[in-house]
Amino acid sequence: MTDLMEEIQFSENINVELIDDTLKIGGPKGKVERRLAFPNVELKKQDNKIQLMSKGASKREKRMINTFKSHIKNMILGTSEGFEYKLKICSSHFPMSVSVDKNIVIIKNFLGEKTPRSARILEGINVKVEGFDVIVTGIDLEKVGQTAANIESACRITNRDRRVFQDGIYIYKTS
Repeated sequence: MTDLMEEIQFSENINVELIDDTLKIGGPKGKVERRLAFPNVELKKQDNKIQLMSKGASKREKRMINTFKSHIKNMILGTSEGFEYKLKICSSHFPMSVSVDKNIVIIKNFLGEKTPRSARILEGINVKVEGFDVIVTGIDLEKVGQTAANIESACRITNRDRRVFQDGIYIYKTS
C-alpha cells in the first residue's frame, strides 16, 4: 500500500467548484456537475489544478482515482469543446422517416411497421436530423452516448435475418 496522488490541469476559462463530494465544472459551452465519492479518496482544488489523493491506496482506490480522473477530464473537455455523435439512417427495404419532437426521436415506417418507434433524448442533449444523418451533441459525454444508444436500440431488429435486414440507425462517428 502506497500513497497516491494524481493532478489534473485545467485552463483559465474553466470554472471549477468543489463542494463536499460534488464537482461542478463550467466552461464556454455550459456547466456539468457530478458527485465523485469513494472512501479513502480525497479531491482538492488548488489554483488551476484538481488533486486526487489517497493515503495507503490499495488496488481498489487506484482504480477509483483513475476512474475519477477520466470523468473529470471528460467534464473539462465537454464544457470547453463539447461532444458529438453521428448516426447514419440506413433503409433498404422501406423508406423510413426520422424526426425530432421535443425530447423524443420518432422513427416512422421502420420495416413497414404501422406504429412509429421512438427513442428518448436525455436532458441537455441536442438532436438534429440532416438528410441521412442524425447528429447528437451535448456537453455530458455519458448523456450524449446514452441518447445515441437509445436511438440505435430503438431500431433493433428481432425475428429476422440480420444479414438480409440491415435497416436501422447506426452510430458511425464519435468526437
